[in-house]
Parts: sequence; structure tokens; C-alpha cells
Amino acid sequence: MNTRPAPALVLRTDLAASLVVFLVALPLCVGVAVASGVPAELGLITGIVGGLVAGMLPGSSLQVSGPAAGLTVLVYTAVTEYGLAALGVVVLLAGLIQLALGALRMGRWFRAISLAVVEGMLAGIGLLLIAGQLYILADRKGPGAGVPNIAGLPGLAAEVARSATALTALAVGAGTIVVMAGWKRLPARCQLLPGALAAVGGATALTIVLGLPVARVRVSGLASAVQPPGSSEFAKLADTGLLATVLAFALIASAESLFSAAAVDRLHTGPRTDYDKELIAQGMGNTVCGLLGALPMTAVIVRSAANVQAGARTKASRVLHGVWLLLFAALLPGALTYVPTAALAGVLVHAGFKLLPVKGLLTLWNSHRGEAVVLAATALAILFTNMFEGVLIGLLLAVVKAAWETSHVHIEVTDDGEGLVSAHVIGNATFLRLPRILETLEKLPKDRAVHLHLAGLRHLDHACLSALQNWADEHNRASSEEVRLVHPA
Repeated sequence: MNTRPAPALVLRTDLAASLVVFLVALPLCVGVAVASGVPAELGLITGIVGGLVAGMLPGSSLQVSGPAAGLTVLVYTAVTEYGLAALGVVVLLAGLIQLALGALRMGRWFRAISLAVVEGMLAGIGLLLIAGQLYILADRKGPGAGVPNIAGLPGLAAEVARSATALTALAVGAGTIVVMAGWKRLPARCQLLPGALAAVGGATALTIVLGLPVARVRVSGLASAVQPPGSSEFAKLADTGLLATVLAFALIASAESLFSAAAVDRLHTGPRTDYDKELIAQGMGNTVCGLLGALPMTAVIVRSAANVQAGARTKASRVLHGVWLLLFAALLPGALTYVPTAALAGVLVHAGFKLLPVKGLLTLWNSHRGEAVVLAATALAILFTNMFEGVLIGLLLAVVKAAWETSHVHIEVTDDGEGLVSAHVIGNATFLRLPRILETLEKLPKDRAVHLHLAGLRHLDHACLSALQNWADEHNRASSEEVRLVHPA
């Protein structure tokens, strides 16, 4: 018997899901743009492209793409250093790199990245996001970088305490956070309205009714916000710093999208993600975003989870969510001018806290201490350096940790009582374990013949073999008894 749902039913569920995703995406698209230091319309453009371009392409059927909080800090830094006009070039080239990676079938290799590094990256982004948005929460402009932002928080607190307008903005933003944090505790029928939209809508209504003196979103119009990159922007690629930014955009956006796809696959029983095709879809979306001078695009777990939970069956829901964003941006852009920026900052502070593995870190420390160290070190490296260097440091630590854990070595020493000592080295002998190996060997008696058996080794690197040979030579010079290395037959 055919148990597949009727096409009309699928269309109705996808239509309903698209409206839910639209309501979730709207405040996030605007909030990410404002936090990135670019016009609010650019966030909407990226959301539209995520729906209409990436949404149409194969890869992950239910994953939703758009501007992501995870790239906010990177975008803000790029815009600050190279100007808004250069953003299109960066996003365009990042998209082309993603297309190339997908065409070369490199998507699956992103799954080989250490989970601790990914969680550390998200935690570092969360810390940077919170530190930066606390200033916007009080209608103040922060220093712009991670460490200066954190160092300036005591001064911000003192300034807010002396300013009635800053306290008002802080109350609006804090109220937004409280509503979002408590929204899931309300009855299920209330949660049909997304918490972010309810919080921002409530803050906007309160601001209008009471006439509160807080900063609001500035809107210039969708058409005027589109700024395709020109030849002068491409000339900036001679700057190696800009090229590093392009690479960072491409790698981080790809990793975030593909890890999001893996998470979304666990939420439904439909078709699994084709990672290479999804990488091509993301690359195509970012290429279009770059040509329009918009924000970079990634798959976003919050919108994707809302899509699945709302009952979406096909990619039609994510495409339609892009249609609703387009209609809103074209017909009702002026509505954004009533939204207080403190409320949007509250949405992003809440998003930043959700990126911090507060509960998971303690559990990880108790079960896999090395993974916890890599996670924390990656987050701190991002905080004190930048996104690209922080992730590289995290990857390096993960490789060192893996090498250390796989290079277990054990030495069994036996004495036959007749003047011969046998030492059997078992496991993986690498340079990381040399201090332990040599410490054990140096304790062997110098008045006995020693046979050092290496047949039990699964791996013996050049550094370790040279050190063992040097130890044997020194032992033979200092003793009348011979040391012999017994290699596998």
C-alpha cells in the first residue's frame, strides 16, 4: 500500500513551514547585518539568496541558508579593515573556492575536522559576539576587537550607570534576552510564534508606545544596498591579508554549513545530505551574494531546525522562505526603521550564549580531558588572535593530541638470570614518546648484555630509531657488555 503523503498535503506543510522559517529568519538576518557593521538590507539579501539560489540546488533537502551569527565577527573585521565595498570581492572569491572544493569532491573531508576544534570555534565566536554586542545593547560603539572589547567592559558599565539613555537601551535589550530565554517554557500554542520574533516585536512595540529614546535600525532601500564589486576592489587582492580573509571565509563557512548538515540529518528521516553537492550549493549562493555585495552565507542550524520541526517535507519550504523575505524587503522595508538596535543586539547575545558549550565542557573534561583542552584553547586563541589563526591553532593542537594518544608505547624488561636482559618495545614509537623510552632504557644495568627487541612495534619513526641507535652506541662505549637492537625479521 502506498503510504506517501499526497502532493497537496506536502505543499501545505511546506508552505506552513516556510512561514515559520521566514519569521525566525527575519530578525536574525537584520540582526546579523547590523552586528556586522553593514546595512540591514544586506542581511535580507543574503537570506533571499539563501532561499532562492542555495534552496533550489541539491545537497541537503531541508537545510536553510542565510547570514549567520558565526561569521559576524569575521565580517565586521573585514569591513573595518578593507571597507564595505571590498566585502563583495571577499564573498565572491570565497564562493568560488567553495565551488572548486565541491567539484573536487572535498566536501566529505570537512567531516574529518576534530569536533573539539569546531565546538571551540563556535565558542570563540560566541565569546566575541557577546563581547561586541554588549556595547550595542547599551547603544554604544565598542572598540571592535575581541580583547579590547572585553577590556573595555568595566568602562562600559561605568558609562551606562551614568547615562539614562544607555540604561533605557540596556533595559530594552535585556528584556529581549529574557523573553527569548523564557519563550520555550510557555505553552506549545504560544511557541507557534518564534521567540526571536516575539521578543523583537515586543521590544519594538514598547519602544513606539512609550516613545523611548533608543537607537533604531537605519534603512536605505533594497536597490541602493546592492553594491556589486568594481575593479578597484579586486585590486585590493594584492594585499595578502585580504587573501587570508577570503580563505578564512571559505573554510569557516564550509565547515559550519557541513556540520550543520550533519546535525540536520539527525533531526529527520528523509534523504541524507550529499556533502559535495551541498558545498557546491553554498558556493553558488556565496558567489551570487558576492556579486550583489551582500553578506556571506552559510547553512544555519537554528533556521534549519525550525524548518524540520515545522514539518517541512521538501526543499520547497526553504525556497518559499526566500520568497517571503523578498516580498518583505520589497514591500515593507520601512518597518525595520521602528526596530531598536538594542533588541537585535539582545537576539545576538542570546545566540552567542547558545554557542558556548557550558554544560558540555564539564562533561567533556571528565570523559575526554584532551578534547576539552583543545576546545578551550581554540576558543581562547580566536579571542586573542583572530578567527583564521585561532582555528589553525586549534587544528594544530588536535593533530598533536591525536599523535600523542596514538603513540602509546610500552617496554617490557625481562632478566634471564644468566647475564642477558631483554627489553621488548611494544606499540608506536614516535618522537613524542622519546623521553619516556630513553628514561626507561637508561635504567637498564650496564653490566649486562642487552637485547632491545623492536618486533612488537607497529610504527617506528626516524627520530626514534636514531635516538635508540645513539643510546645503544653510548651504552656500548660505557660498558663492556654489548647492546644489540633486534629488528623484526
